[in-house]
Order: sequence, then C-alpha cells, then structure tokens
Amino acid sequence: MNRRSFVALGAAAGLVACTPGTPDPVARAAVVPVIPPPLPAFYGPITDEPFPIAAIPEGSVAPEYWRQEVANPWPDHAPGTIVVDPDAALLHFVMTPATAMRYGVGVGAAGFAWAGTARLQFCRKWPRWNVPDTMIVRRPELEPFSVANGGMAGGLDNPLGARALYLFQDGVDTLYRVHGNAAPIELGRAVSSGCIRMLDHDVIDLHKRAVHGAAVIVLPSIRPVGVAQVY
Repeated sequence: MNRRSFVALGAAAGLVACTPGTPDPVARAAVVPVIPPPLPAFYGPITDEPFPIAAIPEGSVAPEYWRQEVANPWPDHAPGTIVVDPDAALLHFVMTPATAMRYGVGVGAAGFAWAGTARLQFCRKWPRWNVPDTMIVRRPELEPFSVANGGMAGGLDNPLGARALYLFQDGVDTLYRVHGNAAPIELGRAVSSGCIRMLDHDVIDLHKRAVHGAAVIVLPSIRPVGVAQVY
C-alpha cells in the first residue's frame, strides 16, 4: 500500500465514523432526563374553600410523599390514631388494622423538634395564628400577632394554612400543631418550629378523617448524631 492509498483509506474510515447510526461515545454517556409521573388529580386547584388553593405544580412532590392508602405499619393502634415518623417525614392516619392513609410532611427543625404522645383536642378550619410568647422572644417582628394582640386571622398568608389540629397532653396545650401551608419543597425536611407541616390539600383531607380525642404519636428521631438534615 503506497502513501496515497493509506491516506485515502484513513479519510474513508473517518467518514464512516461520522455517518448516521454510528454510536457517538459522548451521546452514549448522555443522561436521559427522568420525567416525573403526573400528580394525582386531588392535588389540583381547590375552589370551594373560603380562600382558593392553587394546584400543586407538577414534578414538585416526590411520589413517596403523595397522599396514598398503604398497608398499616401500626396495626396495634386504634383507628383514628395519628403516627408521625419524623425521620421518614411521613404521617400515618390509622383507618383499620390493615390500612392507613399516608401523607408526606415537614417536621421540626433541630432545637425545636418534639416527640411524645398527645391527644387531638380539637381542629380548626383556616385557624387564627396566635404567636406564642417564646417565639416572639426569638422574632420580635411577630409581636403584632401575639395572643395579647389577637393573633393573625386565617388566610393564605397565615402560617397554619387551611387547617390545624391542636395537640394537648393532660389537658394542657402543647403548643404543637399538625397544620397546613407547607410548600412542596418542605416535605421530607426539617423546616418548622416543632410543628408538623402538611400541604393544604393533605391537611384538609386529614381534617375530614380526624377523630376527636384520638392519640397523636410523634416518634422520637433515631437519626445518628452527626448526620445532617436539610433545613
């Protein structure tokens, strides 16, 4: 083979390498984007409330935090019991020994987390937010919404959202709530001052199921010391 033939053969080989249908190493390494499954219809807009609730944006809530009926992990608890697992960021409402309704939640941030067994004393629709004095010490700008000043009226800007469930121990208000107004990004994270935060869509559903006087159990975190949690 002379030099001219060798060059021609090399050029032909180069053309073959670039022809359509020949795998490109870069293309093979490209990551195909994952398209999230569509949200269930019950996360659409809610228009029959005193304040309209917008639809949850598609792709903003991971499927593991969708409201769904599941096998009951707590079959020994009475129907109506609410069990919150802060490490999993999940709330279960016990329906039967075999079934529970599961919701994704945001939980208390470090230094504010609460665990124990309380009683569901009462529930409120579009509740008034009476800022505790202990919070006002940390955030003086909230003083206009103190108990003495009448709190903040219910509405879309109210941190308690569309519903709140009030937790008592031995007849005393714990000041911890299960409530709405969570942003989708907050599910699965430690974000609040101790309360259990839910999507308004989900807390409305939980409110419909809630049983007056039922036990509300918030499990203690078993997250190893030194393991960070997103805030």
